[in-house]
Amino acid sequence: MSILNALTKPGLPEHYKNLSEEEMVKRVEAIKAEMGDRLYLPAHHYQKDEVVQFADDTGDSLQLAQLAARNKKAEAIVFCGVHFMAETADILTEDHQTVILPDMRAGCSMADMADIYQTERAWTKLQSRFGDTILPLTYVNSTAAIKAFVGKNGGATVTSSNAMAMVDWSFTQKERILFLPDQHLGRNTAYELGVPLEAMAVWDPITDTLEYEGDVDAVKVILWKGHCSVHEKFTVENIEEVRQRFSDMNVIVHPECSFEVVERSDFSGSTKMIIETIEQAKPGSKWAIGTEMNLVNRIIQQHQNKTIVSLNPNMCPCLTMNRIDLPHLLWALEEVQQGKKTNQIKVEAEAAYYANQALDRMLERA
Repeated sequence: MSILNALTKPGLPEHYKNLSEEEMVKRVEAIKAEMGDRLYLPAHHYQKDEVVQFADDTGDSLQLAQLAARNKKAEAIVFCGVHFMAETADILTEDHQTVILPDMRAGCSMADMADIYQTERAWTKLQSRFGDTILPLTYVNSTAAIKAFVGKNGGATVTSSNAMAMVDWSFTQKERILFLPDQHLGRNTAYELGVPLEAMAVWDPITDTLEYEGDVDAVKVILWKGHCSVHEKFTVENIEEVRQRFSDMNVIVHPECSFEVVERSDFSGSTKMIIETIEQAKPGSKWAIGTEMNLVNRIIQQHQNKTIVSLNPNMCPCLTMNRIDLPHLLWALEEVQQGKKTNQIKVEAEAAYYANQALDRMLERA
C-alpha cells in the first residue's frame, strides 16, 4: 500500500534566509489578511513561538486535524506540525482542500520507527504464532500507511487522551493487542488497566523477534519497540533531583515517558491534560513538567504566578518540530498565495479509506 507523501520537495529558497524578522512578520500578516477564510493555519503545541503567534488554532495533532476538517471554507491548510499530522489532516479534509507542510523535513522519529513493511512482516509472524487473537492499535503519532494497516485489520487509532478507553475496548474484541509504535504509551496504559507487566512482550522490528521470557501464551499486550526521542530522555534521576531541590514540587509527565518515570511521577497525562492541570493549579504551586521544551517554556511564560521548571533542565526542543520556522512558514504561505501546491501532503485514496476506518472506530468510542 503506497502513500504519495508530497507532490514536490523543493528546499527553502536562499533569499528567505536573509529577510529580517520584521519583514517576514509583515508579509505573513498581509497574506493572512488577504486570504482570510480561504487559509487555515493550525499549529501544534510543540511549535516555536515565532510560528505559534500566527496560528488560527493550537492543539494536539488529532485535535488540529479535526478542526481542519470542520473548516470547510479553507482552500489551503498550512499545517505547522510534522508529517504524520499533515497526513491525518489530509485524510479528514475534503478533496478540494490542500494540505501543505512548510518544511518536508519536519518528521517524527517515533512514527518512523514503524514502517509498513516491518509491520506487515510482524503481523504475519504474530498471526502464525497466536492465530486470529490480536487486534492492532496505533497511536495517532504514526504514518498514514500504519493507520491504514490497522484500519484494514479491524483496529483503531488512539491518542494519549483516550488510550485507556481504546485499549479497554480492544480487549472486548480480541484476546490480545498489538500496540504501535510507542511502547511506553502502550505499557503505561495497559498497566493502568490492570494488565501486569509479565503479560506484556516487546516486538523488535529490526530483528523480527518477540522479546519475552516465560510462557508466550500468557502474553496479552505486544508492544512495538518504538519511542519518542524527547520523552524518553526524562529519567528517574531527574525526578529524584527535583524532589531533593523542592520537596513540595509536583511532577507531571506525558505517558510517552518510560514506565519507571510515570510510576514515580505525581501525575501523568496527555499534552491537553498537562496544560489544563497547570491552568487549574493554585497560584504559588510548584511544577516540574516532563514534556517538550517549547511547550514547557510557553507554559512558564503564561503562569508566572507559579514555580514551573522542566523536569530535565538539559532538555532540547523536539528537533523535527523545530524544522518549521518563520522563513519556512512565509515561503509556504507565499507559494499558496500564488496558487502553487509546494510541499502538498496527499494520501492515496485506498490508504486514506482504511486509515479513516481506524480513526472512525476511535472517534465513535472515545
